[in-house]
Amino acid sequence: MMTITLQVNNSHHTISVAPRESLADVVRERLGLTGTHLGCEHGACGACTVSVDGNATRACNILGVMCEGRSIVTIEGLRDDPVADVLRRHFHEQHALQCGFCTPGMLMMARDLLLRSHELDESAVRKGLSGHICRCTGYSGIVNAVLAAAREMQLAKATQTRNEMLLDTSSLPV
Repeated sequence: MMTITLQVNNSHHTISVAPRESLADVVRERLGLTGTHLGCEHGACGACTVSVDGNATRACNILGVMCEGRSIVTIEGLRDDPVADVLRRHFHEQHALQCGFCTPGMLMMARDLLLRSHELDESAVRKGLSGHICRCTGYSGIVNAVLAAAREMQLAKATQTRNEMLLDTSSLPV
């Protein structure tokens, strides 16, 4: 066993792990964060997607010991995240989930897409989610939910920019 320190969902944890334990096993078994699902355990299904230092990562493909000192965010860590809030609402409205097994990984990856891409179209969303397997929905609802969330976030950003410009009085004559 090895002792490692991780920051998971903004909490520091010092835990003993076996050198061969995946990060998915560490967050599920050692920390009790079971929202990270294990599907294929080969990185093909995407159910175990978490954020490691701000990057969407398959938790089954990385060893826990490799995450020493790193910042991990699981689906539980997005409870109060504004981007995840928008995504969850649109997943509900667009009927983007059925059994829910793939949903945590889909939400983690969709959030990553929204934060990294300024303009998403259907093709970009499908490509971004192509490494995630959903056996229930047929993907249409998921793609529609991500696109709706992207539109809402773009509109909110445009409105905020417009309001900031209206409030900027520095260029007005005195």
